[in-house]
Amino acid sequence: MMQGDGIRVAVLDDYQGVAARLADWGSLGPEVAVDFLPEPVPRAEAASRLAPYAVLCLMRERMPLDAELIAALPGLRLVVFTGGRNPSVDTAALQARGITVCNTRNGEGGIATAELAIALMLACVRHLPREFANIAGGRWQETLGEGLEGRTLGLVGLGRIGARVAAVGRALGMRVTAWSPNLTPERAEAGGAALATREELFAESDVVSLHMVLAPSTRGIVGQAEIARMRQGAILINTSRGPLVDEAALIAALGEGRIRAGLDVFDREPLPVDHPLRGVPNAILTPHLGYVTESTFRMFYEDTVEAIAAWRRGAPVRVVTV
Repeated sequence: MMQGDGIRVAVLDDYQGVAARLADWGSLGPEVAVDFLPEPVPRAEAASRLAPYAVLCLMRERMPLDAELIAALPGLRLVVFTGGRNPSVDTAALQARGITVCNTRNGEGGIATAELAIALMLACVRHLPREFANIAGGRWQETLGEGLEGRTLGLVGLGRIGARVAAVGRALGMRVTAWSPNLTPERAEAGGAALATREELFAESDVVSLHMVLAPSTRGIVGQAEIARMRQGAILINTSRGPLVDEAALIAALGEGRIRAGLDVFDREPLPVDHPLRGVPNAILTPHLGYVTESTFRMFYEDTVEAIAAWRRGAPVRVVTV
């Protein structure tokens, strides 16, 4: 904690314990006390734990801030969240209370997420986690990997991240197709993919990678029907948002050994220690690492400090409104 006797600031969900060193929090002045909280604050404790703070600094969507919690924090005056948008924050409720909301730049999160999607794809086809464990345990060569050249990569969503994954897929010699609700043949071609129907994409792809924003219209967009269409041994990659996929249908298909998965995002995060996905042998799991790089986090926290300083001067920057 940085000591002060004026404004109290909470930097939430600093999982890696890096926030303090990635920005100059001391520049805010001795009257600003900054607490760095590495552990998630349980919902049942959030009102009491966060009540002393005038400023909350949120890392992406790790800590939901809904109207009920906002109402329980009478001293709250500023919220800064990292990234350009945060559907877990009720901006309207904050505005109604006269609480300023600011964001940060996005950093290289999109690039890093695309890279992780490719890494998960390669880890699945080459059984890398199992062979890492084999080396550590003194064993040698237990699996037969697969190549990606000539295979079909199906992208659900072809925005900035999807198009980057498409480019790498093509570089690996893959045939790339794409589908999203409003994707046209022209936009698909511009993104480096051939337009497919939803049914064709799931039935014909060796790897399906999801690159869509979570919204009411996209929640569960990969349901039981889509998973059932996937061919035996196909791989589902999700580095976007867990609720895009019907989790129960996915767990069932993985349990039957019909498909494989590389997952960086989940319905509940952090993923509970007893969650059934943790015990599935044909799924490779990472703890929402897509945007987690040092350069991105440095930008996030430097922008957060800048936002607090500007707000204190009465000239807030990157203000978010409804």
